[in-house]
Amino acid sequence: MSYDDVEIEDMEWNQELQAYTYPCPCGDLFQITKNDLSLGEDIARCPSCSLYITVIYNLEDFAAANDSDHNSKNSVRRPIAVA
Repeated sequence: MSYDDVEIEDMEWNQELQAYTYPCPCGDLFQITKNDLSLGEDIARCPSCSLYITVIYNLEDFAAANDSDHNSKNSVRRPIAVA
């Protein structure tokens, strides 16, 4: 059972960790990445203890972002012959 249910809006984006974070009672931070969220993962874990939280969010908000990232990373650039 998760320690708590937390809305994504109550979490903070941590640029250094590249993850959404939320304070853990142990003093560290629960963490979940945008990629985790886009895959439907809703558990943010604390790296220092065994606690975890359930993140409440709209999957569609992150699936769309992941699709555009995925498409731009997988697009193939081909040289164009110029006469």
